Amino acid sequence: MAKPKRRYVCQACGSVSNRWQGQCPDCAEWNTLTEEAPETVFSARHDLSGGGRKVQFVPLDHPVELPPRRRTGLAEFDRALGGGLVAGSAVLMGGDPGIGKSTLLLQAAANMAQAGARAVYISGEEASDQVRLRAGRLGLGTAPLLLASATSVRDILTTLAAMEPPALVVIDSIQTMHSDQIEGAPGTVSQVRACAFELIRYAKDSGAAVVLVGHVTKDGTIAGPRVLEHMVDVVMSFEGERSHQYRILRALKNRFGAIDEIGVFAMAGAGLEEVGNPSLLFLSGRSDPVPGSAVFPALEGTRPVLVEIQALTVRLASGATPRRAVVGWDSGRLAMLLAVLEARCGLNFSSAEVYLNVAGGYRLTDPAADLAVAAALVSALSDRPLPAEAVWFGEVSLAGEVRPVAHAAIRCREAAKLGFARTFGPSGVDAEGGARHTGLTLLPNLVDRIIGAD
Repeated sequence: MAKPKRRYVCQACGSVSNRWQGQCPDCAEWNTLTEEAPETVFSARHDLSGGGRKVQFVPLDHPVELPPRRRTGLAEFDRALGGGLVAGSAVLMGGDPGIGKSTLLLQAAANMAQAGARAVYISGEEASDQVRLRAGRLGLGTAPLLLASATSVRDILTTLAAMEPPALVVIDSIQTMHSDQIEGAPGTVSQVRACAFELIRYAKDSGAAVVLVGHVTKDGTIAGPRVLEHMVDVVMSFEGERSHQYRILRALKNRFGAIDEIGVFAMAGAGLEEVGNPSLLFLSGRSDPVPGSAVFPALEGTRPVLVEIQALTVRLASGATPRRAVVGWDSGRLAMLLAVLEARCGLNFSSAEVYLNVAGGYRLTDPAADLAVAAALVSALSDRPLPAEAVWFGEVSLAGEVRPVAHAAIRCREAAKLGFARTFGPSGVDAEGGARHTGLTLLPNLVDRIIGAD
């Protein structure tokens, strides 16, 4: 057996180095490399042919039963999961502090307990009395939920092994867990990896669904080693702005369903309330048509969501530097779209400040929003309101072409369902649902329609 080598692991990004350094070569953080216990390294000449057991192979067409789902009592939560919790699965949920992760999981666990399933909620951040008080404010004080406050993984697994396997185990949070088998403080890379491995192994052996709450860094990624996201079956992100009441639960990884599915919640006095029709939430408060307002049918997974895009242009005196401010969209894409409108459509934005906002605090990454943003910008510049009963979608190229986007028929159906009679988008789209579709091939065609007040 070869001599074990020393290894130093960065507590910020998880990278491994053979020697200590003051600065991590990968993430450039200082004083984050700590030594871990060396792993046993076997020589390449070691005979590995015996001592193991044979692996059983099955054909690709072997019949497979779909995993059973367990409903949480929150339809939006089940939708983001792909239909409910899968027995023996491990779910990792991240989100900003105070966004409502603990509240959501407490509601889901209490609902399952009230429905007759055994649910366990273990908090490493709060005392049991604190969780009990929060459950009372949410109206869940009488739910038969098993509650504990602990941080030792050994104690947690010993307790769970002595009882009937529950349907759901919530660990809040994985960064507070500690294993006495590993040196280091809770939250370090080695501790998070070891604790998550033990809890995931318990989920696979017992058939209980384990939900791990994860802290996030300042840039929004889940804190700890990236291998944690590879170990679990489902990775979810709970997003939203504190100044707005809505919250979005988004599936980033799902081994049992589709990704990019979302569940929409609204924060109220009695906890998180489900929003069955998100379009009505993001379009609420729209009054008479005003210049610079366009409605865009976004698509989150398989769910269409109508959002309002608002634009404002302000003319400046000659010589002043114009400002571009964007909320909810990519600022680089706005600069590209302004250049296309100037070069291909003859519009002058160089002497005007441009402000763009996605109403409701919603964040857009869909390239199909190009046409809606362009329509809002042209409407604001010309001071002409867009048709109130129209929606806009399509990708705009640097040549000024309006290109097709995915799931155009679904967008049109959602628009017609909410009373929008017209859709402006790429040509060749079959507008189902009764909405009249205006096909566009070039962006100048759209500009002529808006300026001509069509």
